[in-house]
Amino acid sequence: MSERGRPRAFDRTAALRRAMETFWELGYEGTRLTDLTGAMGINSASLYNTFGSKEQLFREAVAFYNDTTGSATSRALREAPTARAAVEAMLRGNIDTFTDPGTPSGCMIVLAATNCGTQNRPVAEHLSWWRRSTVAELEERLERALDEGELPPGTDVRSVAAFYATILHGMSIESRDGVSPDRLSSTVDYAMAMWDSLVSRSTV
Repeated sequence: MSERGRPRAFDRTAALRRAMETFWELGYEGTRLTDLTGAMGINSASLYNTFGSKEQLFREAVAFYNDTTGSATSRALREAPTARAAVEAMLRGNIDTFTDPGTPSGCMIVLAATNCGTQNRPVAEHLSWWRRSTVAELEERLERALDEGELPPGTDVRSVAAFYATILHGMSIESRDGVSPDRLSSTVDYAMAMWDSLVSRSTV
């Protein structure tokens, strides 16, 4: 028999996932405490006791997104056998994430804090850091391809990475606007058709 007055246990991971989806859908500033507690199935005291604050919860939710639902980019760059295949897998894999009817559309890291008031600038800067990290990860994969001889000497790795990251982030916004998976896939077709001309451009 449970002790009287003992707090009801809850599944922390499941609660974090529901918080992630709430922030993803409504954005950081658009998410109220009552939205979070309602989605997570806990009261405000449990939220603060477990996660510390709304901002701390958001930061944890972003990391959780990156490790789970939003892992297509890291997985593609890690597992694909060539740089070209990695970039294409990154773009096409994220279409599946961005348009999954079971989750909010687009990318949480792109969309959840695009506009923040001055008091929430650290939140916007936190997501900016995550986006820069994605570009850096892409640059590292291209640098490895350059070192291994897959890409021509002098390939402008930074510009190629920036181009495909811009395509990726743009598709996130388009998916939130309701653009179909087929249309997004067509965008990837055109982006990958440019691969040879992009990697043949030299920095010297």
